[in-house]
Amino acid sequence: MEGNRLRHLADGVIATDSDESVPARLCALHHALTKLIAEHRPAEAAVEETYVNRNGAATLKLGYARGVALLVPALAGINVTEYGAKHVKRAVVGTGSAEKAQVAEMVRRLLPGATLRRADASDALAVAICHAHTRATTTRYSAALAATP
Repeated sequence: MEGNRLRHLADGVIATDSDESVPARLCALHHALTKLIAEHRPAEAAVEETYVNRNGAATLKLGYARGVALLVPALAGINVTEYGAKHVKRAVVGTGSAEKAQVAEMVRRLLPGATLRRADASDALAVAICHAHTRATTTRYSAALAATP
């Protein structure tokens, strides 16, 4: 974020080989995230909270990957904030019940230049937008409270 404007830096998806074991895939995720943090040097990170679906095994594997996504920035000394899906949708589209296509369209409008080759990239950028908006609001609110006699 520059001032009160968002600026697109990069987007993409970290894909792992589904033929690999879960530990190997988590290791690949760890290495890729570590490389991205070294390359982009973010000051903060944001991760979407996990939702539970009917497939318990898939939810568990998603939880493993999410754990890595929380751990890597934390190990780098980066503050990590988590947001629920409805919070993200509200921040980006204006309603917590927005469809994926609506979120993707708003991400494209807010971040011209984003390639969004996969829905996961759109989701990740939506979390980043949500975090930027939330942080800006929190910062202004804190400043206003501090200025009040």
